[in-house]
Amino acid sequence: MLIMSLACARDQFTECKKEGKLRGTMIVTKRKPLEEITGFLKGQDKVFIVGCGECSTTCHTGGEKEVVEMKQYLESQGKKVTGWVIPNAPCIAAQTKTAFAQNMPALKDTQAILVMSCGLGVQSVKACDRMGLEVLPACDSLFGTLMDAKGNFHEVCSNCGECVLDKTGCICPITRCPKGLLNGPCGGVIKGKCEVDRERDCAWVLIYKELEKKGQLDKIKELSKPKDYSKTTKPHKMLVNG
Repeated sequence: MLIMSLACARDQFTECKKEGKLRGTMIVTKRKPLEEITGFLKGQDKVFIVGCGECSTTCHTGGEKEVVEMKQYLESQGKKVTGWVIPNAPCIAAQTKTAFAQNMPALKDTQAILVMSCGLGVQSVKACDRMGLEVLPACDSLFGTLMDAKGNFHEVCSNCGECVLDKTGCICPITRCPKGLLNGPCGGVIKGKCEVDRERDCAWVLIYKELEKKGQLDKIKELSKPKDYSKTTKPHKMLVNG
């Protein structure tokens, strides 16, 4: 079961509720099974825990409550938790470095760092570790998402590097259509519902309705070229500071 809903950061949640709009981007995570975590911590008896004050707090996978629960669980398994910290955003190196500097005595008595965040946070912690400690993930990263006024999560963008929202009424067919179709719906649409999931609206039906509402149906007649997947070749890199 995915551990993710309704712990929205207070100020953001209040703003969302007032406006009734999708607000705020984040990465949704789920906690790994406890037996998997204890499995890869085998032989690592002194553990320092790093949480996340943003995305993982919102998902209930790495906020203060979850970090304390993990501490108690590890201690029940005979581990020594040397300390814990929750940077606002562990994926930002400066915040992680500051947190480590403030907890250096505990880290010097540590064998492994367990990171309760997305993969970005885990890799940021690894990059900031100067003692060669084992850095391990407590969560699985699922998808980038928007959060609605109720605090629920919706995947709406695939970061594909070739945005087509100008042609599709700001509804992404690459993400919202399970088949990623770029030139209209497949033949499996029934009563406006998706062939893959009959509870889900067909992305292209939604696109049609949005363009119709705006008097822009001519856009749907423009054929899109095949997707250029070279633009999503990983790993990505963008140098903005020389």
